[in-house]
Amino acid sequence: MSKRSPITTHVLDVSLGKPASNILCKLRRLNSQNKWEKISEGITNQDGRVEDLLSTALTKGTYRLEFLTGPYFENRKVSTFYPSVNIIFEVTAPEEHYHVPLLLSPFGYSTYRGS
Repeated sequence: MSKRSPITTHVLDVSLGKPASNILCKLRRLNSQNKWEKISEGITNQDGRVEDLLSTALTKGTYRLEFLTGPYFENRKVSTFYPSVNIIFEVTAPEEHYHVPLLLSPFGYSTYRGS
């Protein structure tokens, strides 16, 4: 059995009431030079999830998940106000799991710390 990624995400398209698949997600960490360093990326599956973003141990710090939502809406032939969504969050307890869901619609989004 493989070890679960310490950071996971899930994208739900609330305008459809369904998971949002095929959205590219990029994970970055703020480094000591105050620059965003790319750690990994993944694409949401049919259930709207990316569960394998990180295969290494998590460290304390500031992270950013970028969701490239423009192509998702373009494929649906729907205009959107948000071609990408960035969620910046703080990891203070690296031994814990961080689930960062995105509730998405063409003209709004919301997020929270999940479990």
